Amino acid sequence: MAVRHGKDAESGKLFWRHTDEADDLLITSPLGQGIARVSREGSEFRLVTGNAGEHRATDAESLTENALGWRLPIAGLSDWVQGRPGPGREAELSRDEEGRIRELRQDGWRVEYEAFREARPAKLRMSRDDLQIRLVIDRWTN
Repeated sequence: MAVRHGKDAESGKLFWRHTDEADDLLITSPLGQGIARVSREGSEFRLVTGNAGEHRATDAESLTENALGWRLPIAGLSDWVQGRPGPGREAELSRDEEGRIRELRQDGWRVEYEAFREARPAKLRMSRDDLQIRLVIDRWTN
C-alpha cells in the first residue's frame, strides 16, 4: 500500500479480514511495525494507533482522516478490490476490451484498475481530491 496526501507520502502493508458483519485491518510499516488497526463491528468503527491512541466513529473515512491524516474508503473498498461497484449506490464504470473493469467512480472516489491476476484485480489506484492510495494485492484467501 502507498498513500500520497498532498506533499506527504507513506507506504506500508495492509492486512485485511472482511465479512458482512465485521472488518479487521492492520496497517503496518514496510518492515512490519504496527501503525494502526481499524476494526468494524456492525456500524461502529474503532481505530487504535501504534502509540496506544484509540478513536471511535460510525464513519470509517472521517475516523481514518482524523487519526491518520488521510481517508481510507472502507465502505466501498470490499467491493472495489473485487472489481465491482458497491451495491445500492450510483457508480460510473468503464471496461477494457476483455470486459474487465478499468475505471470506477463511486462515492466521490476514482478507482483505476492497473493489473489483474487470475481474473481478480491485482493492482489498483484510488484517488479523491489530493489523496491517492495505491494497492497491490499479493494474496487472496476466501
